[in-house]
Amino acid sequence: NLIRLKKKAKRLLLSEKGITHRKRRCWDVEAVFGNIKQNMGFKRFMLRGMDKITTEMGLIAMAHNLKKFSIA
Repeated sequence: NLIRLKKKAKRLLLSEKGITHRKRRCWDVEAVFGNIKQNMGFKRFMLRGMDKITTEMGLIAMAHNLKKFSIA
């Protein structure tokens, strides 16, 4: 089962759509997390549990979006 899943993942990553998606990642995702970590000083979650972490990440994302909105 693991081998089958690895082959499927490799096929998807090497497909035309997969290559396009990976090329966009460095612009879409990495800069946002870098900004949150470096400029907003986020180092680690303060709460425990998936529900609480989801809420905390949502608040961090809202703060990031509000900061971008206020600059524009």
